[in-house]
Amino acid sequence: MAITTAASRLGVSGFSDNNKIELRPNWKPEEAQLVIRAVYRQVLGNDYIMASERLNSAESLLTNGQISVREFVRSVAKSELYKSKFFYNNFQTRTIELNFKHLLGRAPYDESEIIYHLDLYENEGYEADIDSYLNSNEYQENFGENIVPYYRGFETQLGQKTVGFTRMFQLYRGYANSDRAQNKTGVPRLANELGQNTASTVIAPSNGSGGWAYIPSKARALGTGLTPTKALGGTVPFGTASRIYRIEVAGMAQSGYPKVRRASKAFFVPYEQLNETLQRINRQGGKIASVTPASLD
Repeated sequence: MAITTAASRLGVSGFSDNNKIELRPNWKPEEAQLVIRAVYRQVLGNDYIMASERLNSAESLLTNGQISVREFVRSVAKSELYKSKFFYNNFQTRTIELNFKHLLGRAPYDESEIIYHLDLYENEGYEADIDSYLNSNEYQENFGENIVPYYRGFETQLGQKTVGFTRMFQLYRGYANSDRAQNKTGVPRLANELGQNTASTVIAPSNGSGGWAYIPSKARALGTGLTPTKALGGTVPFGTASRIYRIEVAGMAQSGYPKVRRASKAFFVPYEQLNETLQRINRQGGKIASVTPASLD
């Protein structure tokens, strides 16, 4: 069953008819290898893994039936390989976001979940924090011992909050993308949203919307802001203030820049000039990220 009628545009077609990957009784060696590849893809966020980085000992234990799929997932999540990709160079809250995605297959629901894992890490350490995901009732009920975790955040199911669906698109940027090949690497995606208890809009991944999608810059994600979010202050063109619109643009060609460069920019225009401005942006190769009424306070 399709996740949404816009599955192709949003880059989630690969999950429309999701077949859970499970190591069932009397499995064959090639089935164990399929599970191993699926675990690496899921837990390592689809990042490339070299042959020398593979966890041969843990793979051997799984292949010989000495550990379950859940224990193999635990081995990968606790490995130096995982830490080097997602722990050492990331903000702690970004690591927690990815732990939710990689191990539970969903986005965090509220700020209390982030705080819980921050406290657990500070008081008991990294391995105890990883164990808290894999030993949870949520993990056991959804994946058990032998199902590879998957992005259930895209599914409609009992016990899952609707807000988790839209937030998954903040963490997931397309089937061919990896969690280390995105804009704002290392920076939390959901910190502001969770802190304000708001829900995000769905942002199409980089392989949706005709191969383009807008993601705010790293500086803006950290709150420094490269473009203003308020109207007035001398930046608004003359016109009726109650009908001023803010247009946010990415990929607009600018003099002195190579064509491959993309710059984020915001325009404040009165309603009367809106159509003319949009046409000009399109002529210059810009991509419209959003058109919203400007805030006046």
